[in-house]
Amino acid sequence: MKKFKIPAIPPTTNKCIRFPNDIIEEVEKSIEGKQCTFTAFVVEAVRVALENLKEDAEKDG
Repeated sequence: MKKFKIPAIPPTTNKCIRFPNDIIEEVEKSIEGKQCTFTAFVVEAVRVALENLKEDAEKDG
């Protein structure tokens, strides 16, 4: 399983999405003082989740 790292800002395309307020607060606390945007954090989290799903699918055959 890949370890989550707070990413640098990658090139992105704008996409609108809603998040629960408690998750927004947690993410903002996690990136405070780091060179990372909310969007970059979420994109990396989704990348890791997708990689985990692929690994699980490969294990299941």
